[in-house]
Amino acid sequence: MREVTATVLENKRIADEVYTLTFATEDEIAVRPGQFCMVGVGGFPLRRPIAVCKAEGERITVCYRLKGGGTRALAREYKAGEKLSVLLPLGNGFYVQEQEKKIAVVGGGVGIFPLISAIRAYSKTKQVYAYMGFRNHAALCMEYEMRRGEKLVIATDDGSVGFHGTAVQAFMRDFEEVKPDVVLACGPMPMLRALKAAMAGKNVPTYVSLEERMGCGIGACLVCVCEKTDGAHARVCKDGPVFEISDVGL
Repeated sequence: MREVTATVLENKRIADEVYTLTFATEDEIAVRPGQFCMVGVGGFPLRRPIAVCKAEGERITVCYRLKGGGTRALAREYKAGEKLSVLLPLGNGFYVQEQEKKIAVVGGGVGIFPLISAIRAYSKTKQVYAYMGFRNHAALCMEYEMRRGEKLVIATDDGSVGFHGTAVQAFMRDFEEVKPDVVLACGPMPMLRALKAAMAGKNVPTYVSLEERMGCGIGACLVCVCEKTDGAHARVCKDGPVFEISDVGL
């Protein structure tokens, strides 16, 4: 983990209340699929946790949804040329074993963004099947990045694009056809609960990246503690955000 002063290259709206931010660091920073960063916003004491979508040498791209004053200030005030204070890379990220050749990624909402980094990394050497859920057509974004794998299924809650339903429902429809060796997922808690129930008894390793409020991003403040199924507790920022789905209470 490093604290860097980055230069904003681009910060633009790409969907309904969703922005993509690309910034440059002074030198190359290695980022694993599923890792995140903490972005400082002037006037706000706490940094904003944002998943890394792309890490290309000194260029880092993240995507974020407007939720509160901090993200709205980030979208409004940080134009090309502005300086950002960023902590990265943070968290454990996704790890796929050598023998796991077929990967299914299942995402919903802003949970698609850490999965884009996984698609970009693993589609080079493995078969990746992506199932991505959005509220509606206005929320759809980054489709060109998600098409890097073998297959992409877009699901929308209202049926305005692709499969009418959730990403989990679309994935389970195709499960026997795809027969994945491992599943990577990120999304809202109801989606992850549905995935956990659907995968019960299927003997396929399933890893989820949890979305939690964070204060420090380095495990010191304990704001993002989650409960594990063995009764212990884990810090999502430091011990995660990626966990085996059976290890965490959803």
